[in-house]
Amino acid sequence: MPRVGLIGAGWIARDHLEILGRLEDVSVVAVCDVDEARAREAAGPHGADVHSDWEALLESTELDAVWVCTPPLHHREPAVAALERGLGVYLEKPVARTLDDAAAIVAAWRASEAVCAVGYQWHAIEVLTDLREALAGQEISLLVGRNIGATQSRPWFLERAQGGGNILERASHHLDLQRAVAGDVVRVQAAGSAISLAQGEEEAQGDIEDAVILVLHFEHGSIGTIQVAWTRKGLPGAYDLDVFASEATLRLDLDPDFRLHGPSCGREVDVRSAMHPFERGIRRFLEANAAGDKDAVFCTPEDAERTLAVAAACEEALASGRTVDVPTPTPA
Repeated sequence: MPRVGLIGAGWIARDHLEILGRLEDVSVVAVCDVDEARAREAAGPHGADVHSDWEALLESTELDAVWVCTPPLHHREPAVAALERGLGVYLEKPVARTLDDAAAIVAAWRASEAVCAVGYQWHAIEVLTDLREALAGQEISLLVGRNIGATQSRPWFLERAQGGGNILERASHHLDLQRAVAGDVVRVQAAGSAISLAQGEEEAQGDIEDAVILVLHFEHGSIGTIQVAWTRKGLPGAYDLDVFASEATLRLDLDPDFRLHGPSCGREVDVRSAMHPFERGIRRFLEANAAGDKDAVFCTPEDAERTLAVAAACEEALASGRTVDVPTPTPA
């Protein structure tokens, strides 16, 4: 039974712990958070040890895998330290806040025999296979993604320098998904709304935009858009991806349905995922870690680094108003 430790006990860590607690073949043995009371609360149902220092957790606990669920600005040190120890690492998305930190994590992963998965959960949507099969032999012209709805404000999310705002925290899910469908992005454009939707009255005020539109130019000529809006609680959301190809108009409904439907090559496609991708990604990581298969996870650090490069270019485009080339990822 693999022994698992968690570094970071915030809201996303609670989601991981809920799933890990339902798996019979996993033991959560340690939880760490700078807020020791929060760590203790999260650790309680699992009978896990409590730490307020991640280095102490790694030093004092016998582990097979580590979950790194800290804010993005604090991914590098615990992830690199765990990989250097040969521990499997499930690293919450994005891979890091900066490209330099991402490069360090990728380098540590390449140098280690350890398995590392980055938590871009939409990589694990079962019907992605059906989408690729439905598009086989066709040219994709346009992708339209929407991520519109309420979310947790979190202090680091509201501060652009720490969390990257809606581009890195929310739109990067769509960046990763569109890359998985249409390939690499070579340049981007971005624009933000001056009108606040959630910040101010109901949520604390930060220095990020509540609504952002991104335009992606893909290597093979496709174009994609991503519309992100942080709205107030209680308002309906929209989470989906439309794909328009030479002989297909397909919609992938995202959370909570994960359903693919629409016509392709004269036939109607209508399939649903059997398992939520969040849980499916966790299960795949645990299987890959047990087998020592670095390539078996849904999203490797190398792949997540490419998504971060696109997100970084989008941040620059948003700030400058210019079209920005996507930087080249770290060479192997």
